[in-house]
Amino acid sequence: MSYDPTDEGARMSFQGHMSYGDYLGLDAILTAQHPKSSAHDEMLFIIQHQTSELWMKLALHEMSAARDNIAAGDLQPAFKMLTRVARIMEQLNSAWDVLRTMTPSEYTQFRDTLGESSGFQSYQYRMIEFVAGNRNMAMIRPHEHRAELAHPLLAEVKRPSLYDEVLARLRAAGFDLPARERLDQPHQPDAMARAAWAEIYRDPRRYWELYELAEKLVDFEDYFRRWRFNHVTTVERIIGFKRGSGGTTGVNYLRRMLDVVLFPDLWELRTEL
Repeated sequence: MSYDPTDEGARMSFQGHMSYGDYLGLDAILTAQHPKSSAHDEMLFIIQHQTSELWMKLALHEMSAARDNIAAGDLQPAFKMLTRVARIMEQLNSAWDVLRTMTPSEYTQFRDTLGESSGFQSYQYRMIEFVAGNRNMAMIRPHEHRAELAHPLLAEVKRPSLYDEVLARLRAAGFDLPARERLDQPHQPDAMARAAWAEIYRDPRRYWELYELAEKLVDFEDYFRRWRFNHVTTVERIIGFKRGSGGTTGVNYLRRMLDVVLFPDLWELRTEL
């Protein structure tokens, strides 16, 4: 006889009850794909980027909460959140493997339909960088036509970044570090911060929580760098050195982004140990 879950108490009728699809809002999610051509691979391209944006939304949720916990001196929950952010970046890295199944011939069938839209214009990606501390005011301009996107970015650059709050924990632990004067600028290598981190790394038992916090940030940036590298490789594999659809220099622009370091002090101190 065929199995009937009703026999074990499973609900099979959801008239007037919340179902799986209701809870997840799947009607909106699964009908949000609107290819503009008849090309088979455009669906892959759309879903790849939509799912990446969902993962970035979760990354921002975790980064924001981690920053709040660090600011409050409650580091243990922040460790879990930052670990999750690194794993999200790992998921984003894996997604490039799927997109790389698309060949240049297949992409050219629908690339013109993108117009000037480009991942370069991703609001959430920009916010991830801003929250981490890589703040470039020029990068707000692609969002100025939408106040609901530009205003949060402008508000973000007025508050301490994730790394600013981490440095505040070092000051609370007795390290003599000046506060940054310009929160709207990227973090630059700082000799005093590097010296503080070097002391922590030379005596991790004494500074275990700060030591672990530093490694959580390095984990995050490690996976973030891999995501950027995979982005460059995927773009070069599919379009070579053509200009990006948003007007950037494409691969050359993305290669420049590989040189951006979110937490320079934590990388530079390794040479000194």
